[in-house]
Amino acid sequence: MSTKSLRGSASNEAFSGRTMFIFAAIGSAVGLGNIWRFPYVAYDNGGGAFLIPYLVALLTAGIPLLMLDYAVGHRYRASAPLAYRRLHPKLEMIGWWQLGICVVIALYYAIILAWAMQYTIFSFTKAWGDDPAGFFMSDYMQVSDEVTISFNFIWPVFIATAIAWLALLVVLMMGVQKGIGRINAILIPLLVVMFLIMVGIALTLPGASGGLDALFTPSWEALGDSSVWVAAYGQIFFSLSVGFGIMITYAAYLKPKSDLTGSALVVGFANSSFEILAGIGVFAALGFMAAAAGTGVDEVATSGIGLAFIAFPAIISEAPFGVLIGVLFFGALAFAGFTSMISIVEVIVAGFRDKLGLSRPVAVAVVVIPLAIVSLLFFPTTTGLNLLDVVDAFVNNFGIVAAALISVLMLTAGFSALPTLRDHLNSVSSFKLGRTWMIVAGAVTPVVLGYMLIDQLTLNLAEGYNDMPQWFVNVFGWGMAGGLVVIAYLLSKLPWSRRTSAAFTSPAPSVEDAYLDRDLLTQDKAFTHYRGTAMRSPALDQDYSLRAIQHGTVVHQRAPWDDRTSTDDDAPASTSAGRATRDNHEGGAR
Repeated sequence: MSTKSLRGSASNEAFSGRTMFIFAAIGSAVGLGNIWRFPYVAYDNGGGAFLIPYLVALLTAGIPLLMLDYAVGHRYRASAPLAYRRLHPKLEMIGWWQLGICVVIALYYAIILAWAMQYTIFSFTKAWGDDPAGFFMSDYMQVSDEVTISFNFIWPVFIATAIAWLALLVVLMMGVQKGIGRINAILIPLLVVMFLIMVGIALTLPGASGGLDALFTPSWEALGDSSVWVAAYGQIFFSLSVGFGIMITYAAYLKPKSDLTGSALVVGFANSSFEILAGIGVFAALGFMAAAAGTGVDEVATSGIGLAFIAFPAIISEAPFGVLIGVLFFGALAFAGFTSMISIVEVIVAGFRDKLGLSRPVAVAVVVIPLAIVSLLFFPTTTGLNLLDVVDAFVNNFGIVAAALISVLMLTAGFSALPTLRDHLNSVSSFKLGRTWMIVAGAVTPVVLGYMLIDQLTLNLAEGYNDMPQWFVNVFGWGMAGGLVVIAYLLSKLPWSRRTSAAFTSPAPSVEDAYLDRDLLTQDKAFTHYRGTAMRSPALDQDYSLRAIQHGTVVHQRAPWDDRTSTDDDAPASTSAGRATRDNHEGGAR
């Protein structure tokens, strides 16, 4: 039975080609952290010397993990929950965990995007006046002195956030190619051009050289500090969008024969190049700010919200061409945030499409509208900034890191999937992988992620979080992080919809299915006789992914609820082979 007769699989959509995929992947990777996090992390961890551990982290963790996500998504052609399920039924929970992380991030990411949009407009009139900090905290966000939850809405922020959600709804409704692909193909080149112009102007400002000296002057003794290396790995990990389902989902939309490792190299180095460009632009501007104030760069250097919405407005107010710098900076921030948010929400849409067998328009509505309501209810309020602070810290440190650690451990020590995934990558890619990739992905990365997780866990348990009330941290920090795991487990136990082909078919066998290949090879007919099967078998230490993925499953089969009479082509080669196939891809039949 052809899988095309069944509806609802997210992998039915595809990017038109590798270039469109690369634009989308770069759009996801290049986000707010590249602009407002990397410059300060580099400055605070050895300056120019930081580039050494940063490059090491990129080559030994960032790109290998990117390739790992690509392999899972491309081989199993599905959203994160279903891709992990197809890899092994017991791994489905990891996919839902990653999807849950995306839900939480999407809720607060929209308001940051709204800030960037409004500050682009504010740049024309320098609406923040002489006190950017007071304007942002008191006039714009009206931050409450009490750390709690209230529903005192800040209506300008509310409206801007609603516009961000509406724009996202429209793009996702348009689909993978016409929506996600095309908007990234437009915004990413535009983002780069805007940022290059902004950096060029920043470099002409008085004092810019002082800022660049502060950023790039190496502090070689920092290389002996383990925290510097952890900071490098953390920056690479958080900036590449690995470990929480995005790259798995995007890779599922690639055509069967796509250069995966080559794409990972392009995306990884493009992301890092933009981070270095952002560092140059930001510290050139901070150098001007320090010179104008008669202080050192260390007194004005900051990161995150403080850099974007307090320090940069102060620079814009004083700098020549300040209006142009502001429009370019905040416009670039808005574009980077929007392309990243698209990828975050697409993970959720794809997951529920596969689980419930929904069409794209219905799935987008079912996902985006509730997310928008919750986001608008809690974040554009006088207490929203404190909520954002806690949720962001815990979903990153105890959500993304923990989920990535568990997934890597399961793919290595748990189910020994790395050889199969490596073979898949090599079968379609120009840059071939060997034992080194498996060592860095399966050994180096878990050690680093484990250290990061334990370090943050110890720190938060000992010192609390930012002097916030313990009940607030327990509910929206620890409670949120733990709740994601519980919800992921419950979702993994729900049956898959009968309306989706994704419920019981897979373009590739699970990693445990090598015995099935051996069973088929014992039959009288050649292995290639079975339509849709692999040309070669991992049971024989060979690659499994060169078969025509788009034609169906390992052995074509009928849905358990389909009463139509099977044909010779649809039936398994033998009763034993048929049982093995159904047992390993039962999905919605369960």
